[in-house]
Amino acid sequence: MMRGLRAAWCPPRWPRPVGPWQGDTTLSENYAFAGMHHIFDQHVDSAVPRLQFANDDKHLLACCSLDGTLSIMTLSSSPPRVKVSLKGHGGPVTDFAWSLSNDIIVSTSLDGTLRIWNTEDGRCIREVRDPESSELLCCTFQPMNNNLTVVGNSKHHLQVVNISTGKKVKGGSSKLTGRVLSLSFDAPGRILWAGDDRGSIFSFLFDMATGKLTKAKRLVVSEGSSICSISARSWISREARDPSLLVNACVNKLLLYRVADNDGTLQLKRSFPIQQGSQLVHSIFCPLMSFRQGACVVTGSEDGCVYFFDVERNTKAIVNKLQGHGGPVLDVSFNCDESLLASADSTGMVIIWRREQK
Repeated sequence: MMRGLRAAWCPPRWPRPVGPWQGDTTLSENYAFAGMHHIFDQHVDSAVPRLQFANDDKHLLACCSLDGTLSIMTLSSSPPRVKVSLKGHGGPVTDFAWSLSNDIIVSTSLDGTLRIWNTEDGRCIREVRDPESSELLCCTFQPMNNNLTVVGNSKHHLQVVNISTGKKVKGGSSKLTGRVLSLSFDAPGRILWAGDDRGSIFSFLFDMATGKLTKAKRLVVSEGSSICSISARSWISREARDPSLLVNACVNKLLLYRVADNDGTLQLKRSFPIQQGSQLVHSIFCPLMSFRQGACVVTGSEDGCVYFFDVERNTKAIVNKLQGHGGPVLDVSFNCDESLLASADSTGMVIIWRREQK
């Protein structure tokens, strides 16, 4: 059964370098920032655990808050403003995801519900209750079928949900060793990785035809540590063409793994020092591929800073460090052309950073 789900990985077609990032600039020059573009404080005094720019969009950004609401912000207006607030959850909002076309957001909450939102008017289209009445901690869309969302809960369960019907998918459930904190698909949507609060990352094979999950591999990163962020990438740069996984695991390191096979087996490639012992800090791959040596990842940190690391460097890997937050930085997100970076912290502050134009 698992053999039928495997597919050979094909290298991508390389995109053209664009705009001010052409030429022989160093990574440090390339990721220089001119300062803060804007600060959003509508969630002040409640942590903002997640934020994310809309897909292929320069100016649309969303975030969720432990105050029970989500915000969609537009950065194209002067000044940038909150476009719409998503209100309806009865508890802290733990995670959310944009649909591919950006017309829908799904969100999870400690109130035990998955909500589907219209991003234009902020209407809640559907509410799906967890069958176990447990806290919902994370969610992600199936990249090839946005009718399907995977949800992780506090009772160690993963569940595939059809958001068009609100029903769970038969065979689309599995159990981890702890509370499910993080989820990420590979780009083709064939492998799903899930991390829990006991230090394990599981890989699952996803059947496109049925939505069924088949458990494949397990890696114990660090016993008892929280795997709070997983990001998958098919490639990083011309020099690093292997599929990779970027992981935050509350071990005071950012971890980069190589995906070794079509079952999602992971091999540690590199680690980078950050301050993260208990907070649920997230990280990302930079969205644009580099045509020069080296490639960047960005992470939050408990020291209130945003760090940029060159994943191809063994030593002195820090490319840049942004300071300005008053608490642990929990999440970061680049817009599609990397002209703006957003970061969110435990005090509820969201900072938009403007990249220096060359």
